[in-house]
Amino acid sequence: MNDTVKNIALFGLVAALIAITGFMQSWNSALLIINLGLISSIMAIGVNLQWGFAGLFNIGIMGFVALGGLAAVLVSMPPTTEAWAAGGFGVVTGLLLGAATVVAAIMVMKRMQPGRVRVITMLVILIGGFFVFRAVFDPAVESVEKVDPAITGYLGGLGLNILVAWPVGGLFAAGAAWLIGKTALGLRSDYLAIATLGIAEIIIAILKNEDWLSRGVKNVIGIPRPLPYEIDLQKDADFVETAAGLGFDPVMASTLYVKIGYGALFLAVLLLVLLLSQLALKSPWGRMMRAIRDNEVAAEAMGKDVTRRHLQIFVIGSAICGIAGAMMTTLDGQLTPGTYQPLRFTFLIWVMVIVGGSGNNFGAVLGGMLIWFLWVQVEPMGLFVMQVITSGMAEGSALKTHLIESAAHMRLLTMGVVLLMVLRFSPRGLIPEK
Repeated sequence: MNDTVKNIALFGLVAALIAITGFMQSWNSALLIINLGLISSIMAIGVNLQWGFAGLFNIGIMGFVALGGLAAVLVSMPPTTEAWAAGGFGVVTGLLLGAATVVAAIMVMKRMQPGRVRVITMLVILIGGFFVFRAVFDPAVESVEKVDPAITGYLGGLGLNILVAWPVGGLFAAGAAWLIGKTALGLRSDYLAIATLGIAEIIIAILKNEDWLSRGVKNVIGIPRPLPYEIDLQKDADFVETAAGLGFDPVMASTLYVKIGYGALFLAVLLLVLLLSQLALKSPWGRMMRAIRDNEVAAEAMGKDVTRRHLQIFVIGSAICGIAGAMMTTLDGQLTPGTYQPLRFTFLIWVMVIVGGSGNNFGAVLGGMLIWFLWVQVEPMGLFVMQVITSGMAEGSALKTHLIESAAHMRLLTMGVVLLMVLRFSPRGLIPEK
């Protein structure tokens, strides 16, 4: 079997698994798997650019995804006029003062001669700027968060179309990646991993605790959608008539219509990202990145600026994760900072890249779809298997109860088994890099 036939067969297998889900469970479940699988595939491509192209070990994916989710709120939610009147401009002034303090300290460090005078000057600027910043920022935040905290208590957004938030999410993630990369990409790979993980945790902590920005753990709900609500479709006489003509119940038809619409949008973004990634892979830039990945010393000897190129691809890969994060928040219709867990947004994406094939963009897409399908379906399948195994046991048996309750852990067990099997029998992934 040649590579092309094998790859088509692998994608066909994933499609067949999703189709079986549709026939045996529901097409709603199948379409939800497809939509989240498409978003996961986009994240996997972003990580594959960093690791597969350049060998950068980024375990802060969760933070970049969360920034994409924040962009969906700041761009699409309507502004809270009462909060802006109460302290919005004070918050903005405080943030500008904080930024000015940092810029002033950097300017002093660059322009003054090293010595005691420079150190003292920087300390005066940083300490004084910090107290001025807090004096302006804290009262303004307190005023904003007092404005109807059960419903709002935050500044809101710009009220723009939600689709605008997707590229903005990429810009947010790219900006954070640039700041991280400027400080950490000159370090060894293990230090880069620690730095990205630390920054991701800081981003999540900010989202959870800064209510004026994202409502914290109270969550932001009702984020505008690019598609109509199901209830509105069910009230549309033309839609109901068309659904009845096709033999569909209006409720089911509206749900499928919305999910298919999301799938079309996500597929368009995935195809665009995949096309650009493939063009980059086959370009001189892509060959240079792989040369740097394989031997940094030799690449530097040939005159390549390794740190600069690492920064480029780190920013690009993180931006793709930010776009995917904005897409996921759009699909959910809410921002829930408490759900941004490393298990889902870092470990799972890395499993997708490794299983699919590091360095191969099509492998990243395959891994994204396959691993997400398993992540969703393994738990109910495990529960079914446990019920079959324990069917002959007496009701109330401690062993039976324990085995059935253990079905919830089948997800983690399956991920580990799949990863070990692939590393044992296909260490370069299901679709390895050529």
